[in-house]
Amino acid sequence: MNILAHLHLATLARSSLIGNTVADFVKGDPYLTYDPTIADGIMLHRKIDSLTDSLFEVKQAKLLFRKSHQRVAPITLDIVWDHFLSKHWANYGVLPSVALFNQVTKAHILPYIDAYPADYQHFMNAMWQGAWLENYASIDFVGDVLSRMANRRPKLYLLRETIVDIKQHYAQLASLFFVLYPKICLTVKESMS
Repeated sequence: MNILAHLHLATLARSSLIGNTVADFVKGDPYLTYDPTIADGIMLHRKIDSLTDSLFEVKQAKLLFRKSHQRVAPITLDIVWDHFLSKHWANYGVLPSVALFNQVTKAHILPYIDAYPADYQHFMNAMWQGAWLENYASIDFVGDVLSRMANRRPKLYLLRETIVDIKQHYAQLASLFFVLYPKICLTVKESMS
């Protein structure tokens, strides 16, 4: 899952938005560095990533990519899932629009952001400035994101080409998302009860 899904799932779980979004910038045991609320959010993020990677639908989705591109398929899929979530927000959203959800989550995170790693601050500010959460609904934006990621990390140059696989198997990827995302939502909700 990528940033929109993690924010959405954190909201469903009534978990820390900061913890769930800073997780990719934190190594090791978060309880040694952060207060329990933030650390719990980091651990929820990790649990969601682990759960997602183990799902049958995600394994099926990886097989839709050319063999030469399957190494980077998991990264691409994280972006693809955010695309479908943004595009079909009305089915899952906790607020009427992605734009409103983005504003609300920004209001929760921004006042405290200076206490967290600089690369996290840069990432979140770029996300808000570029309206990524709303723009993920556009497949062209997804292609741009994958290209930018490939440019930043030359070893992942194949990412820019995975837009071909996404477009070729778009309907199958959508069908898999509509099965896997409700499963993840349910697991997250159940873990909080």
